[in-house]
Amino acid sequence: MMPLSQRCFRCLTVVRNRLVKIQLNTAGTRRCSTVQQGDVRVRFAPSPTGFLHLGGLRTALYNYIFAKKYGGSFVLRMEDTDQSRVVPAAAESIEDMLEWAGVPPDESPRRGGSVGPYLQSQRLDLYTQTAQQLLESGHAYYCFCSSQRLDLLKKEAFRNGQTPRYDNRCRHLRAEQVQEKLGQRVPHVVRFRLETGVEPFEDMIFGRNHHEVAQVEGDPVVIKADGFPTYHLANIVDDHYMRISHVLRGSEWLISTSKHLLMYRALGWQPPTFGHLPLLLNKDGSKLSKRQGDIFIQSFQRDGVLPEALLDITTNCGSGFNSNRIGRRIDELISEFNPTTITTHSALLDLEKLPEFNRIHLKHRIEDEQQCRLLINDLQGQIQQAYAADIQDKEVLQEDYIRRVLHFRKGHISSLQQLVSPLYSYLWVRPSVSSQQVAALTAEAQLIASLVLKIISERGEDLAVDRLSKDLKTLAKQTKATKNIDVMKLLRLALSGLQQGPSVAEMMVSLGPVEISHRLRKLLLLSGTS
Repeated sequence: MMPLSQRCFRCLTVVRNRLVKIQLNTAGTRRCSTVQQGDVRVRFAPSPTGFLHLGGLRTALYNYIFAKKYGGSFVLRMEDTDQSRVVPAAAESIEDMLEWAGVPPDESPRRGGSVGPYLQSQRLDLYTQTAQQLLESGHAYYCFCSSQRLDLLKKEAFRNGQTPRYDNRCRHLRAEQVQEKLGQRVPHVVRFRLETGVEPFEDMIFGRNHHEVAQVEGDPVVIKADGFPTYHLANIVDDHYMRISHVLRGSEWLISTSKHLLMYRALGWQPPTFGHLPLLLNKDGSKLSKRQGDIFIQSFQRDGVLPEALLDITTNCGSGFNSNRIGRRIDELISEFNPTTITTHSALLDLEKLPEFNRIHLKHRIEDEQQCRLLINDLQGQIQQAYAADIQDKEVLQEDYIRRVLHFRKGHISSLQQLVSPLYSYLWVRPSVSSQQVAALTAEAQLIASLVLKIISERGEDLAVDRLSKDLKTLAKQTKATKNIDVMKLLRLALSGLQQGPSVAEMMVSLGPVEISHRLRKLLLLSGTS
């Protein structure tokens, strides 16, 4: 294989067109007038300092959708240059969660690709070469300021009510002074020389932007004392050599873009097109925080949230799509994606609505035969885990039985976990009912049980909810001493041991004639001893 440095320098010869031309229309939105199919390359570049959270998934999702909309590639790159903060196994977990969510990268540390490695810690030679190029051209310089001096500058700025900034002291060192300090092995960093005259740029979402960073910031560090690059250098180097055409990232990076463009200009590189996504906030406008344990994708996965529901709610609360309906799956999100409609307004996420999104997408899965089989397998495992010691009839683990339950409950449940909750335990284990409970409901329990057994015998396997409902209403008229509501209470108790739940007719159809007969014969025994 060609060495990394040679492969990367070869990329310098690649000519990239600006794929998106942006115009500001009268409505205040940006128009992507031309995007060439197949030439789009976007990236999601998280730091493996923790696990993937909802804000990160949303950024990855917009990049993935943009790539698929225009036949391009979605690249996953791990920005692990701050080794002190790297969490073991976090990189693998982030890629696992992207795959689980249905937004798998085309190129990544796991999948590989033609412009790897995809871990920044394995690309240090590139950053060193680029920093040397900046030093030789005079766009960067060695800084020997100690951490103590930098702390004093910060304290002085705070005392004077100013924003801390480096005073660019070392940019004025003479060449012989620099060589002397390097010869003495004085600890140092490399700083990029900020200059005035930043050219305005057009952001795909926020429109025309211009930040004279040299007036408000000190020269930024690009290579740290440990030899690792900072974000500012590493991300532009990687975006260049990985041939990234569009950078879609959070709006918190908008103010840094002018700084990055100065670096592109200093290196003679063509920058990508930038688009900064508005923030994802809680419904009250507060910032999503990693301290909220429930915003990590693994938490949603553990709680039975379907990935398509998670993608749906995070796009439903924002902008960039031709419709805003609940129930969209990834192929529909791609087809309805319209980058010209992304607004600058923050997206307010109401996680209290997530069960409703999950209910709709669970219904979709149940109605899809292939997906339904996967749900059946999942539910079989959950049933065995929850009720293994109490299951009297192994038929409840059969595929046909579980499929029948799923189809009856679709549209009523928002997760599979609900079906193994106490409310639905009657589906998997026979209820415990006492003769005292039966006697407290009606004296005609024996008659009611006998009449229902007769109905079941006549209907056989041909049980339907509507027909059974009519049969049960007719039955109530035959027991003149007992009200219809008491008949239903008795049957619900005998079938489920509960006082609430689905209709009695649905319970009966779900359980099937054999199990109904078993539970009603037990009722006959109990009513005989009451």
